[in-house]
Amino acid sequence: MSGATVGEEGGSVPDEGGRRFAAVAEPPVTRRQKLGKGLMILAWMVFLGGPLADLWSGRLGTGATVWGSVGLAGFVAAYSGLVFRHTSSPLPSRAVRALVALLFALACALSGTVGHDWLVLFVYVAVASGAVLPVAWAAWSVGACVLAMAVIGTGFGTRPWWGPWTSFVIPAVLGGFALMSARKTVRTMRELRRARAAVAELAASEERLRLARDLHDLLGHSLSLITLKSELAGRMLPAHPERAAEQVADIERVGRQALVDVREAVSGYRRPTLAVELAGARTALDTAGITAALPHSAPPRPLASETEGALAWALREAVTNVVRHSGARRCTVAFGTGEASVLHLTVSDDGKGPSGAGAGNGLNGLRERLALVDGSLTTSAGPGGGFTLRATVPSLP
Repeated sequence: MSGATVGEEGGSVPDEGGRRFAAVAEPPVTRRQKLGKGLMILAWMVFLGGPLADLWSGRLGTGATVWGSVGLAGFVAAYSGLVFRHTSSPLPSRAVRALVALLFALACALSGTVGHDWLVLFVYVAVASGAVLPVAWAAWSVGACVLAMAVIGTGFGTRPWWGPWTSFVIPAVLGGFALMSARKTVRTMRELRRARAAVAELAASEERLRLARDLHDLLGHSLSLITLKSELAGRMLPAHPERAAEQVADIERVGRQALVDVREAVSGYRRPTLAVELAGARTALDTAGITAALPHSAPPRPLASETEGALAWALREAVTNVVRHSGARRCTVAFGTGEASVLHLTVSDDGKGPSGAGAGNGLNGLRERLALVDGSLTTSAGPGGGFTLRATVPSLP
């Protein structure tokens, strides 16, 4: 009944992907999300129809009506403030426990003095406990709500144990424990995000170290040799110009070879991989609101590095076209194996299909890139509409 919660007391979960509305178990961040959370909480107030109908029925006297109205208004204010305020900006733990205790006390007082229809307030107390209290405290609070409903519902043991009050037990238990589960889910999601960020940072650091190590190995010897030969050529001038010219020629040769080595190393760093492109494709499609059906791992057959790079470029170009031009709602990426030593990459969508303008520069560039590794590219309309791209490359034996 809260419509929102946080993963841990004192924490918050950042919004992802530019969502307009916050998820059930995440705090509102933008103004639109806060409005949505407020409307969610307001919608759940419909279950207070029993107490409100009791107040308007005329059954209660003037004093009981005034007491019930004031108590219900205080309960709703405390509940809304606790759930919405705490999920938006966490309150101190003492304030949270004090507000939950106040809700519990009001529920006991109102249901015990006004009528059994007011036992529904304990459902709100249970839900609020699951939303804002630590798990251990929330479990005890939900149990206390059920016990209080039983005691008050049976008139402190003067009425049968099976009565109308039992209809509130299941909503209280389910609501409280559902919110507790949502808290645990959000906490796990936050830990996964932190772990993913840490892994990305470690990977970037390892890549920087590898780049520094490779550049040192590539250029250290060459630059040292160039420096040595430059000094030697300087000492030979002007007495031995022929020998100095030989040293200059050696310097040119070493410099050209160092340039070739650096270019090869940089091209290796710039070459995309299928694992990275699959992760990027999943993120791009999710951000665009397109349902993605992608494999979770690299293809089943090994590929040469140049071949994998060409296939990764094909995947990137295909997904980019789906996001920018297709208007699709679903995109499927699959790897397949045909005859021996052949691998297929198929990217299909349910969008508007190929245009009549022919292949663009991107597809022509892909064909040329795949041709360099003895691969091929075909495109066609999908069987149910949309567009299908298929890249075929040779795999290692």
